[in-house]
Amino acid sequence: MNDSKEGKVNPQPTPAAPSISRGLFRRMTPWLLALLVLSGGAIWWWKAHVADSAAAESPQVGGGGRRFAGANAVQPVSVQAVRRQNIRVSVNAIGSISALNTAIVHAQVSGVLQSLRIKEGQQVRAGQWLAQIDPRAFQAALGQAEGGLARDKAQLDNARIDLDRYRGLLAKDAIPKQQLDTQLALVRQLEGTVQADQGTVEIARVQLSYTRVTAPIAGRVGLKQVDLGNVVQPGDANGIISITQTRPISLVFAVPATHVPLITARLRAGASIPVEAWDRGGRKQLAVGRVATVDNAIDPSTDTIKVKAVFPNLDDALFPNQAVSVTLQLDVLTDVIAVPQAAVLRGAQGFYVYVVNADNTVSTRAVTPGAVDEGWMAVDGALKPDEKAVVDGTDRLREGAHVEMIAADPKQRAGANTPAGGGPRHGHESRDTPPVR
Repeated sequence: MNDSKEGKVNPQPTPAAPSISRGLFRRMTPWLLALLVLSGGAIWWWKAHVADSAAAESPQVGGGGRRFAGANAVQPVSVQAVRRQNIRVSVNAIGSISALNTAIVHAQVSGVLQSLRIKEGQQVRAGQWLAQIDPRAFQAALGQAEGGLARDKAQLDNARIDLDRYRGLLAKDAIPKQQLDTQLALVRQLEGTVQADQGTVEIARVQLSYTRVTAPIAGRVGLKQVDLGNVVQPGDANGIISITQTRPISLVFAVPATHVPLITARLRAGASIPVEAWDRGGRKQLAVGRVATVDNAIDPSTDTIKVKAVFPNLDDALFPNQAVSVTLQLDVLTDVIAVPQAAVLRGAQGFYVYVVNADNTVSTRAVTPGAVDEGWMAVDGALKPDEKAVVDGTDRLREGAHVEMIAADPKQRAGANTPAGGGPRHGHESRDTPPVR
């Protein structure tokens, strides 16, 4: 039995894996179909809304090409006309204002400060009365000196009378000659005493005059350094008040040494070299003066030389120690071709300018840049007056590119003043005018 059972071959069962896979596939088929339907719907919605909206928002030019796309795109640019004008050759620097003269008014005698005869910040003349020191002690000293002088003069007069009498007696042999010689010596002694007394009187008079403090120079007075009632002395460090001469006033600044020959040549010729003083930001002109002189040596560490200019400063716009921006006008180029500085570009071949032709294409013109004056640059090249030089929008240009000229000022461009919400709605913009953003 066992042997017969072992000799039988039992049929193998059919594998269950294919049945399981087919069942799983049948169960997943509805989900796959739903996923494919949803994906197709999402792609259709994106094409119908997002892509079409983006295409509608892109400005069209001519036959539907985009403004900034493609090799033949029309580029918006701003232009300004080339013109002939005078260009100033200038040097810019930073300078410091300094008073032409400065004086600290000290007391020349000791005493109590009784009064100030001027106001702080006032312009004064040379010799004007500034302050008064108590003069009574000096008046007494002057009186004493004058009294001594009067006494010694009287003694001298008496000695001279006796001398004349002795000379008469000597002629009659009434007195010895020695007595005459003694009287003559006394007269000379008294003459010396009187001369010394006169010096003492002058000293006392000068000391008395020092109690009246006057201005040594003309200029603007500063703040007082001592109050009324205080004792002032010649050794006081700050003095009573200071005076700075600000009419005229000077300006010192440094320029590159390469400009020295031109500056000195113009000074020797007696020409006036204008100098403009501006505020530190360069927005407001403060004063206009002229070069007075240059320093006697070049600073080797900076290769510059100091220049001194003088300004009338009648309106007191400049103050000592004030830092200002300086424009030194060295020369004037007369009737030269000029373009806006922004129009001059630099490339591998040098400097050039884009010019708009009659057919609204651009071409490049090689130029040699020169001096710049208030945003306009003198150039040497194949440019003519009234040609239109591109000043804005050059970053996408090339030789022969088509352009559309727009206003340089954004406020003056088409659509710049359209009220918010008043233009065409999204998806319905005009094809002729780009939407305002």
